[in-house]
Amino acid sequence: MNQGLKIVLTCSLLVAMTGCVLLDPTDPYGRAGAYTAAGRAKTVSRLAKEPVRGPVTLQEAIGIALANNPEIAAVRHDVEAAQAQRDIAFGEILPEVSIEGGYNHYLDDQRLVPPRQDAEAGVFADDLFSTDLVVAMPLFTGGRLRSEIKAAELLQKSAEHRLARSREELVFNVSSVFYGILAQRRVIESLEFSRKALEEHLKRVKDLIEAQKAAKVDRLRTEVRIANLEQELARQNNVLEIQARVLANLLGEKNTEGPVQAQGELNQEVVQSADLEANVSRALAQRPDYLAARASLEAQAKQVDAARAARWPTVSLQGSYGGRWAAGPSERPAGTDSFEDVGQAGLVMEVPIFQGGRIEAGIRREKAKLFSAREQLRKLELQIHLDVETATLNVGSSLERVRATEKAIEQAQESLRIEREKYDLGRGSITDVLDAQSALLDSQTNYYRALADYNTALAQLRLAIGGLAE
Repeated sequence: MNQGLKIVLTCSLLVAMTGCVLLDPTDPYGRAGAYTAAGRAKTVSRLAKEPVRGPVTLQEAIGIALANNPEIAAVRHDVEAAQAQRDIAFGEILPEVSIEGGYNHYLDDQRLVPPRQDAEAGVFADDLFSTDLVVAMPLFTGGRLRSEIKAAELLQKSAEHRLARSREELVFNVSSVFYGILAQRRVIESLEFSRKALEEHLKRVKDLIEAQKAAKVDRLRTEVRIANLEQELARQNNVLEIQARVLANLLGEKNTEGPVQAQGELNQEVVQSADLEANVSRALAQRPDYLAARASLEAQAKQVDAARAARWPTVSLQGSYGGRWAAGPSERPAGTDSFEDVGQAGLVMEVPIFQGGRIEAGIRREKAKLFSAREQLRKLELQIHLDVETATLNVGSSLERVRATEKAIEQAQESLRIEREKYDLGRGSITDVLDAQSALLDSQTNYYRALADYNTALAQLRLAIGGLAE
């Protein structure tokens, strides 16, 4: 085979190899990947694997959501990625061992190995093969590797804190929707009770009309009010259906088995919380998103150190041992062999002299990221103060509304009783009765919604302080 043909075949082989891909490429959607199934098996509970059927309490709903919500699963995988990045950074300081092999074709015959003494006979060939076991280990990098390891560890902590915060936000969202469902049911019960009361009142009106003690217009007004209640009841039932589907979405369910049914009662107990400054201090000490921001800031400081270390020389230990083969040697003196073993060990030092400004630009980039992280942390501190203050005010306001609407219900009930008696005795008008019934319904609706807001405000305060998912 002539040399030109060998070169053409070698180039053709290299071109063909550049297009090689994995025989089993990764499926981005995880439809056939074993990793997805294995990962879900570790993190998804028994409740999450089965469709939600029957009533669930708030704690059960929270447990299902934490196990099955896709956002939590995504953040959990981010934590795994951060752990893997830490392992990669740590692996940089360990020795690197590899096997290297190669083939070279030369236009002119080449010596298999360099001569070890003057006038040493050697093997010559134009096709040479080589295989080496190569070992390399960094000895000095100016602190770059240590800084990168510390940064990766801090970023892992940051990812874990972000996971904890995502869990807290999910718990709050589930709780808020859950309380809304419980309150909405009470509102619907009030509407149904009001409709039933008006239907009974309509019967009395008809009896009074037959006894010529009431006008027909009273019956018409009552029927109009009942019709209005029915359309409002239909609207509120639709709101309840939507809330149930929002809850199912938070639980990671497609809601194909019907709406999720919330079971429980709204908390009516007064919860005493610490003062504002104490709550802010607790939030700054334990809120996961704040802890994540601090860890990210500290990690970025280490990245600045790693970028600055690029100015320093790097020293590495390198060594190799392998063999060289001559295929079809053109010259092979007596006493020589077409195979020779070779080895070497030594230190390699690299000193950056001119890098086109890349080192300084890298330092400026990492410092800019550090300054940005500082401002983001300051912004978060201000947001935490606002969150705690807002939540504290909401707790106080909603509690006052609960107390006020409790009294309003008692007063509305008494007012309705009086107006009905007056109407039955012919001393009152149907308008006063209907207005009193409407006032009672409004009071009941306001009470249950205020109670739901109070429960939600308590959850909001716990979210603002941190530790809601514990």
